Amino acid sequence: MAIDTINIGTTANDGSGDPLRTAFTKINTMFTELYGTSGEGVAMKDDETPQLGGDLDVLGRRITSTRSNEDIVILPNGTGGVVASGIRLAGTQLSADDSSAITIAEALQINGATNIDGAVTATSTLTVTGATTVAAISASGAATFTGGVTAGAVTTNVITSNGSNADLSIQPSGTGDVVISALRVNGTTLDSSDSTKVTIAEAVDITGAVTAASTVGITGAATLSSTLAVTGATTLTTTNIDNINIYDNYITSDSNADINITAGGTGNVIVGSLTVNGTAISSADSSLIQLNEAVNISGATDIAGALTTIGQTITGNVSITGATTFVGAIAVGDLNILADGTITTDSNGDFVVDPAGTGAIVLTGPITATGVQTTTGQLNVDNLRFDGNTFSATSGGITLTPADGQNVVVSGTNVNLVAGEANFTVCEATTLRTDTLQNDTSDGDLTISTQGTGVVTTASQVTLTGSFKQAIHTFVATDAITEAEHAGRTCLLGVTGGAALVTLTLPDATGSGATYKLIATVVNSSSYVIKVPDANNTIDGIMLYLDEDGTAVTAFPTVAASDTITLNGGTTGGQIGDYLELVDIATDQWHVRGVMRCLAGVNPGTCFSATVS
Repeated sequence: MAIDTINIGTTANDGSGDPLRTAFTKINTMFTELYGTSGEGVAMKDDETPQLGGDLDVLGRRITSTRSNEDIVILPNGTGGVVASGIRLAGTQLSADDSSAITIAEALQINGATNIDGAVTATSTLTVTGATTVAAISASGAATFTGGVTAGAVTTNVITSNGSNADLSIQPSGTGDVVISALRVNGTTLDSSDSTKVTIAEAVDITGAVTAASTVGITGAATLSSTLAVTGATTLTTTNIDNINIYDNYITSDSNADINITAGGTGNVIVGSLTVNGTAISSADSSLIQLNEAVNISGATDIAGALTTIGQTITGNVSITGATTFVGAIAVGDLNILADGTITTDSNGDFVVDPAGTGAIVLTGPITATGVQTTTGQLNVDNLRFDGNTFSATSGGITLTPADGQNVVVSGTNVNLVAGEANFTVCEATTLRTDTLQNDTSDGDLTISTQGTGVVTTASQVTLTGSFKQAIHTFVATDAITEAEHAGRTCLLGVTGGAALVTLTLPDATGSGATYKLIATVVNSSSYVIKVPDANNTIDGIMLYLDEDGTAVTAFPTVAASDTITLNGGTTGGQIGDYLELVDIATDQWHVRGVMRCLAGVNPGTCFSATVS
């Protein structure tokens, strides 16, 4: 509890002490610390000085002592006891000051691991419900358990004897037996203390190696259910295993039975040398006899049935009179015949097939050649002949037929067709060299056309010895004028009925030289309007008008902003036969010239205006 002292001043009422409000505030604060804030009782507050009396103090939930390394003793009066709802030891030891035993009068439950260094005496039944591991049991004398011992699972690693070099005996009472579910001898000897034989009355299963230092005597029949391995010198006078007899240097069988020697798993039966006194080596299951190592046959060998060899090398001459099937690869010198039918050579060697005399190489099946084929002589394929640089036919014509959608390509700087006439279709030719291009059909037309928006371009001067005819196109409604469709053609202004506005938009001028000639064939009282595509394009030129009233000719020039021509069928022209011509002369620049008529009673006016800019 903190102390907050009230300043009372130097002398009474001299004004140097705490004001009255400040003094009472300090008083209230100290009472609040003393009595707490709950109002339900007086609570002792924590501070740093002893409050219980003597050297003891209450600090939070702790009872502490200010005296160094001294015990805190809780001692009730008379027969009273110290009652605790639960005890937890912060240290590692529970002991008695008088060195006597600590008596726990009630049942004791220990949930953690327990280490007992001293002796444990159980005067009644000891029940262990969980697994128990006993590191060692040491008894200096006889140990008698008068009560029962109940254990769920007891694991004992070692039972030792305290006596020096003393035996450890396990002896049942009366006619009882010592029952051991499994026995392992860590030493090297299992013997009888009275030097008599150790009798094993039941079957013995020995999975490890057995070493007999002296004679092993077996008086009865011995059955070996697994392999018997003898590493040292062994003398067997006569051994009978089932129907197999072993004696002297012979292994025989009874009753004409076969003798089978079978190695376990992936093991092999190894015979240092083999002599067959009989006439046959055969397989009991009629399958192949496989020899995995090299076989040296120095004498004549007669093989009546099929002989299958895998990876064999034959150094001498082999004569085969019957049919022979080779499953694997065959190597003859540098020539290799593989299992898949491939014939190869070693060390980049040539593969030469050379029949003797007039013999020929005859191939009856299809031939597939993936590499470069070289033929130094003449090559005949049916009626076709390849000889030097000549490809000819011995009879009939020669037909070159590509797949659908593909072409026959004849490449070279100059391709000469020496025949008087060449009848064929020139498709997608990069360059066509000819002095005359002529249609061979009587009175037939010769058409030269391109695909899509392609154009026919003549780079040299064109001389027309015959007539030249321009195609006709008629505008009957509003439309766009294009180079591909209208340039160089005679375009007619012929709106149906003569009373519908027709607006024709020119393409962007680029200086292409394209010329568009327009002739009125129908008078349109709603006007024909010809204009540029955008404000960058302008029209320059002059339009001539014949005023039929006075037979006078009037000329109207364009202005700098002119971009629209209007033929209204009256003052600005548009009578049948009136015409004008527009030429693409430069980028964004059109040239115009034309002749118009104004009928009697109508005076001519300019057809030029600026409606786009």
